[in-house]
Amino acid sequence: MALVVICGQPCSGKSTAAICLSEALKESESKLTVRVIDEASFHLDRNQSYANMTAEKNLRGVLRSEVDRSVSKDNIIIIDSLNSIKGYRYELWCLARAAGIRYCVLFCDAEDTQCQKWNEQRREKGEAAYDDAIFVDLARRFERPDRRNRWDSPLFELWPYKDGIQKSSTAILDAVSYLTKQVDSKSRDVKILQPTIATQNTRFSEANSLYELDRATQEVISVIVEAQSQAIGATPNGVSLGQGLPTLNISRSVGLPELRRLRRTFIKLTSQTSLSGPPPPSDAESAKRMFVDYLNREVGTA
Repeated sequence: MALVVICGQPCSGKSTAAICLSEALKESESKLTVRVIDEASFHLDRNQSYANMTAEKNLRGVLRSEVDRSVSKDNIIIIDSLNSIKGYRYELWCLARAAGIRYCVLFCDAEDTQCQKWNEQRREKGEAAYDDAIFVDLARRFERPDRRNRWDSPLFELWPYKDGIQKSSTAILDAVSYLTKQVDSKSRDVKILQPTIATQNTRFSEANSLYELDRATQEVISVIVEAQSQAIGATPNGVSLGQGLPTLNISRSVGLPELRRLRRTFIKLTSQTSLSGPPPPSDAESAKRMFVDYLNREVGTA
């Protein structure tokens, strides 16, 4: 039914806002099913999750995949995380559009200095807190939401330091009204995102299908390169990719640049085919089998 993105600086009160919004929605007359997705759902430590760019990217991927699996027209999903990068908020907006549901952003607007003070207070109490270096880095890279952007709209703003965060906060009440209001032909202030051909076909039967395709094709290339290196200059007489997979029969040595080019072309063709046909394979074995068949057609023996 809806996706709510909680956004704000580290330690700005986002989790409190998520709890208040969740409780207010559950207490509304609509009696909605509400679920909060956050780092704690996966027992992820905030410092480890933001220790470096790779860890942070993995965290966003985990949360995004869970949102992708959870959004539907029967519940409200609240994603409680920094959601500080506008490109990431756009990806979440695309998930909502693909599902054909409502979308909004709840922004906890607080000054860096106040957030840092709250972070220190949490540390003193023995509660989960950010290391100073990580906090400064996250605060520096935070990209404020802008209601003029479709992925930041509608935008409901909270001012935790000035007004606090309660179920009765104006922004919370406005968000509840927006999320629960009945929509009819006369409704103008509630927008239900409509899926397009592009977004419909990016919602594959498995959320990680493209990831599996990318990983499986890379593993095939690694096996081919290793087999050719062990042949010491000669062309290997058939490259076995594993039990249940076809053998790659090549009549010449295929360099890594060419293999990478073929891999990129295969992934592109597979994605394009999914626009009018079946989705890409959602498991590694199927992806490997398709890629090996493709290679046999392109560089294999006649």
